[in-house]
Amino acid sequence: MATRTTITARGRRSRGFALGVSLNLGFVVLEVAAGLVASSMALLADAGHNLSDVLGLVLAWVAVRLARRLPSRRRTYGFHRGTILAALANAMLLLVAVGAIALESVQRLLAPEPVATGFMLWVAAAGILVNGGTALLFARGRAADINRRGAYLHMVADAGVSAGVVAGALLIKATGWLWVDPVLGLVIAGVILVGTWGLLRESVDLAMDAVPPGIDPAAVGAFLSAQPG
Repeated sequence: MATRTTITARGRRSRGFALGVSLNLGFVVLEVAAGLVASSMALLADAGHNLSDVLGLVLAWVAVRLARRLPSRRRTYGFHRGTILAALANAMLLLVAVGAIALESVQRLLAPEPVATGFMLWVAAAGILVNGGTALLFARGRAADINRRGAYLHMVADAGVSAGVVAGALLIKATGWLWVDPVLGLVIAGVILVGTWGLLRESVDLAMDAVPPGIDPAAVGAFLSAQPG
């Protein structure tokens, strides 16, 4: 019964990654098409950001599949550490995306451009649904799996970006203030950076075999020293 439960859980994880990759890749194609039709650099830049997250999901998916492989004589611990490496890669991709968003926002702040608010509004609203729905696929079990948590943070960050674009489109449409869009971009980049930093630090600690949180090395050493022999 335990084996059957484990197999079922693994199948659900694979389906979650497959569905998440499919949904987000389809949205990237939609966003690129909308950006080209509307001549909107904001939508095209966000499409590039979403594409980096699709790549991150693919990395996480591959890591989950590798973790199922049995140990060998050469790799006596199997491929379980691949999930940690994937989480580290996800964090690095998020940092790159934050840099791209911040750079684009600063450039638009210095040289504001006309914004196609109609396309921005509807495409970004669709992005909230797609990214929010994908985040729910990885919400369960994220506390115990850093790899799933990385994918979850990716999708939540994307949903936040889409929400910011919706708010910016509405405000620009109401006031005509073109500077709202780049300012929101900088704020969202800061929020993503704060959320990503913890993931990066934890994945680096795991990759370096650092002492887990809540463990006192001195107390462990004292306990072992007090044992007979």
